Amino acid sequence: MPIDFVKLNSSPRVLIEAHLRPVAGTRIQPTGFPDLGPAIYDAADGTPTLLVESAQSMANRLEAVCWDEAADDLAADLQGLPFVRVTLAGLGNGTDTTCSLLEFHRLNSPYIMSGFTTDNRLFAETLKPELGMSAVAAAGKKGKKKEAEGDTGDSSSEKEPDDVAGVVNLRKLAAVCFKYDPNSLIHGVFLEKIAGRLRHPRALSAFVEASGIGRADSGGVKFDRVLPKPKVAGVDAKGGYGNVPFHRAEFTAKTITAFFSLDLAQLRGYGLGDDATQLLIAVSLWKVRAFLDSTMRLRTACELELIDGEKSIIVKRPDSFALPTATELSTTVRDLVGKCKSQFASPAVTELTWNNPKSKE
Repeated sequence: MPIDFVKLNSSPRVLIEAHLRPVAGTRIQPTGFPDLGPAIYDAADGTPTLLVESAQSMANRLEAVCWDEAADDLAADLQGLPFVRVTLAGLGNGTDTTCSLLEFHRLNSPYIMSGFTTDNRLFAETLKPELGMSAVAAAGKKGKKKEAEGDTGDSSSEKEPDDVAGVVNLRKLAAVCFKYDPNSLIHGVFLEKIAGRLRHPRALSAFVEASGIGRADSGGVKFDRVLPKPKVAGVDAKGGYGNVPFHRAEFTAKTITAFFSLDLAQLRGYGLGDDATQLLIAVSLWKVRAFLDSTMRLRTACELELIDGEKSIIVKRPDSFALPTATELSTTVRDLVGKCKSQFASPAVTELTWNNPKSKE
């Protein structure tokens, strides 16, 4: 079943729910937050609810399915899509790399923006003219007159950071992002290293929520068979020695649901043309399908699966739309990649070097 783009053209969004359960047992280990722990709250009807996986964590997981760790390359179904790869000179044995699909800020990663192209240009400087923006030196700013004797009150030596001039054209930003890494338009991009006005929000959002929860407390001990009482050797638990008991909080739930929302109106608003828009939709739906078809092992004690296979995946909007299979989606993606090549960087993989020795000569 191919994607029914005609049906999607008249819809502002796609909403998908997937009903899940633990692969083994009944307990789940939720995501945790510093100074908060698990996110527990009451739903509008008072039902005890737990955030199993946050929107920001799900964005990372939906990006992770695009990368084949074993091959250290783009997933086979997405071959041909552009992205930026960076060689991290001076780290490891000189062959360490990262890329825009793995970096937490995507194209705005410092390793990308401070990376040098093959012709020894900063990538950030390469993007500015393509975005229709140029750097301008900031004027000195005057501070308050100081009371100290001999101070003239002129602090013009204090400079504001350089800025970029030009009206922000978000369609042009979309075209540039699509050229170098379409993934950044799906999960959001903020090129604040160029200008704080250059941003697109996430088009694809997701989270996992558990309802009707119950707390399942347990614990254990880190067992030291060499020095169970480390003080006898003049060491302590701070150094990792001794038997250390610990507490563990897990949860049971009546229902566990993954929610996905794809903003079709936002994708159409990029003004990239029908083929490019359809490619972004197809890749987004492929990400959802690839995640649901995966092991969904979110943590050591949180591995989930669909309760009843395909029947567990429910498209709430638009009506009568169904999520295609991974095979059907990958076929559509490959076809649209071919149609969009003229809008991609050439070659599709932009190679950069961070900490480039040549840039210091």
